[in-house]
Amino acid sequence: MRYSLGMFLTSGVLFLSPCAWAGQAKAVISGTMPELKISGEILLNEENGGLSVEANLTGLTPGKHAFHIHENGSCADAGKAAGGHFNPDKVTHGYMPKDGAMRAHPGDMGNIEAGADGKATLNVFLPEVALTEGKYAVLGKSVIVHDKEDDFSQPTGNAGGRVGCGIIEAASDASNNAY
Repeated sequence: MRYSLGMFLTSGVLFLSPCAWAGQAKAVISGTMPELKISGEILLNEENGGLSVEANLTGLTPGKHAFHIHENGSCADAGKAAGGHFNPDKVTHGYMPKDGAMRAHPGDMGNIEAGADGKATLNVFLPEVALTEGKYAVLGKSVIVHDKEDDFSQPTGNAGGRVGCGIIEAASDASNNAY
């Protein structure tokens, strides 16, 4: 009886554990300064050996905006605390979905384009990128939306200032802000 009760309690703890998650994360995006009314959500799902990224943003100026994963999980100091592009292999800037990990930073997601209404959506797949395992793991990093279009030049695409930022968190953490 004692063994059965112990197993029952252990299985309940494991079931409720925040570590038992399904490979999903999100970043809640907000403007890097109070006057910027940018908001939105980025959903990230591990699948097929990479990371599927779905972004829905509002409040952007019309046109293309560079969209990258940065090395630090902080949006402080108008997004500057996010650091540089997440680049564990120290490779040149590129477009991860096309160029792959040896010719682009893992978080080089290209551009997200806003319409006249300031709304933008993007669906992109990042091969070899994961949330928690390996050198291309991005959980706890930040997503930055830049003021200008990424022109894919070196070293960082001439993307301009940082207008939006969010931290990549496990989906349950980001929606509840706590366990």
